[in-house]
Amino acid sequence: MTYPKIPLAQTIVQLCKAKGIKHIVISPGSRNAPLTIGFTNNKYFKCYSIVDERSAAFFAMGIAQKLQEPAAVVCTSGSALLNYYPAVAEAFYSNIPLLVLSADRPKHLVGIGDGQTINQKNVFKNHILYSANLKLDLRDEENKLGKDERPILKNMENKFERHLDLQKDIQTYNEEEINKAINVSKLNKGPVHINIPLNEPLYEVIEKPLVEPKVTEEEPQRQNIGDGLLKSCLEKWNSATKKMILVGVNQPNQIEKQWLDELAQDPSVIVLTETTSNIQHPSFFPSIDQLIAPLSNEEQKVLQPDILLTFGGLIVSKKIKQLLRKLQPQHHWHIDTKTAYDTFFCLEHHIKTTPNEFFKTFLPKAAHLKSNYKGKWLAVKQHRLKQHKAYLDQIPFSDFKVFGWLLKSIPAHSVLQVGNSSAIRYMQLFQLDSSLEVYCNRGTSGIDGSTSTAIGHAVVSDKPTVFITGDLSFFYDSNALWNNYIPNDFRIVVVNNQGGGIFRILPGHKNTENFDTYFETNHKLTAKYLCEMYGLKYHAVSTEESLREALGEFYKQDDKPKLLEVFTPKRVNDEVLLSYFEFIK
Repeated sequence: MTYPKIPLAQTIVQLCKAKGIKHIVISPGSRNAPLTIGFTNNKYFKCYSIVDERSAAFFAMGIAQKLQEPAAVVCTSGSALLNYYPAVAEAFYSNIPLLVLSADRPKHLVGIGDGQTINQKNVFKNHILYSANLKLDLRDEENKLGKDERPILKNMENKFERHLDLQKDIQTYNEEEINKAINVSKLNKGPVHINIPLNEPLYEVIEKPLVEPKVTEEEPQRQNIGDGLLKSCLEKWNSATKKMILVGVNQPNQIEKQWLDELAQDPSVIVLTETTSNIQHPSFFPSIDQLIAPLSNEEQKVLQPDILLTFGGLIVSKKIKQLLRKLQPQHHWHIDTKTAYDTFFCLEHHIKTTPNEFFKTFLPKAAHLKSNYKGKWLAVKQHRLKQHKAYLDQIPFSDFKVFGWLLKSIPAHSVLQVGNSSAIRYMQLFQLDSSLEVYCNRGTSGIDGSTSTAIGHAVVSDKPTVFITGDLSFFYDSNALWNNYIPNDFRIVVVNNQGGGIFRILPGHKNTENFDTYFETNHKLTAKYLCEMYGLKYHAVSTEESLREALGEFYKQDDKPKLLEVFTPKRVNDEVLLSYFEFIK
């Protein structure tokens, strides 16, 4: 087998293999050549070549999103690393394990005006679980230096080591840092950064490794609810007649069905689920904005819970956040092993365990109180659904109408990836097929990497993937198509309303030159030529009839991935959506 000659590169590759990190997304460069050589010459790894580092990082994040284990990205030195930042931030807030491996110049070449060099140490410090800044293997590098170069290195590198008074040799230090970083990513579900100084020559190879790094593992610590906290929560729960459970982002099949059924049987409990929660039950409330947007102030007070219990990731619905900040519950508890955000400014307890563990301990001791809380809102829900159907039947061709047809057409047991901005908000107004697995980058809610994430996820999924996105998000991340890994059963739907349609439903002066240019950012772009360039089958529609006809063929097997571009009338879309909430009252 071929190995890079540099011991540090060997150490990285061997420890990644030992810890089960199989998927390696590499962007081309010279400084990272030893890592590229190591990964690509080892048959254990599945390597991907993606030029654009921003797209590469989201592609890797999509892989990790699906597998729930770290995927690695590898880049050269300099600004290449900074292009990872949007995906690192998304992984940080979405609890997705991502391993960033950045090649760097040795310390003595940083800050002296050398090319393709920036300060890479701790560059992600505000959005990273752990940063490992490795050290150059001086013993190995010293043998490669000429007599004139050795004093410079010794004076700058060894003096620094003495200053820190390190007791461990560099190899041991590096092994410990690499082990720790990977363990943190695996156990705590988030991004970590390993910065790797590599000195020239970078392309030399050998047949046998020079090092055998030590592998260290950490076991997850089981977290239980303290008896005092459990007793206190039960006392409050068993005396409250209005309890609301609000569920954010969850992996599919994450919550055990028995606990969902138990919650559904309690008349004093209503469960509000976001599209990204991947939780469905006939007694739950999946379209939050549909339920609460038409409410009067008095009706909102009736909905106000005594206790709010939350779990899962970040919440899409702005309306539920506004309501619960205005009409705060007496008690708010959040269940998560890692983080509890005080989203509604009234957080009382962070219950540091998993939802399943909490329900296993809590629900058998919880009483079902007599209450009309759920019954009242189930009646409202049924009225809303009836009005929703009637509205869909009467509205003209528009974004709203398009989403109605799209969501009815998606084959069962598919993966549904959703773009941010308008796309995910429209999605929240519809009840989805319970067999669908739904994903959206809601950690930072940016439009910058949705397509790349969806493709990365699709590459390791055994189910067909449908990605629904808006035009700005799609064009922003068009480099996502610049790779050779898009599965033939991958489907993209671009709802093209010629700009940022979401701004038309926000307060502001619409239909002015200023609005058109700086907010809605009007354009006349089409995905047609991107599809021609990247080898996707393309079809465009602009009427309800042509959409229905196209969807009949869209999901059929083919020898290429497909893109359907749906052009909608931007001056109609906002009126249809804003009128919806008045109609369904």
